[in-house]
Amino acid sequence: MAYALYQTIVILLDVLWWIIIIQAVMSWLIAFNVVNMGSDFVRTVMVALDRMTAPIYNPIRRIMPDLGALDLTPMVVLLGILIIRQAILPPLFSSLM
Repeated sequence: MAYALYQTIVILLDVLWWIIIIQAVMSWLIAFNVVNMGSDFVRTVMVALDRMTAPIYNPIRRIMPDLGALDLTPMVVLLGILIIRQAILPPLFSSLM
């Protein structure tokens, strides 16, 4: 049972990792006019990604200093995912498995 819970948490963290990476790449493509926000598909994807990540980003953005156009929130979240996945979960579940 503990292993199934561990695997579920790892899969959810992996999905969140890729959502953040895809959102960052999409924002760069939009910023450099490679893709057009006028496209319904691009706009729908960006709104969906924003709605998925906003609940995670907003508390971190309140804490972090304003750096102008540079948003380091995704990097902080990715670092947090990495720490949870490699430093917190294995010791937590090693005693349960």
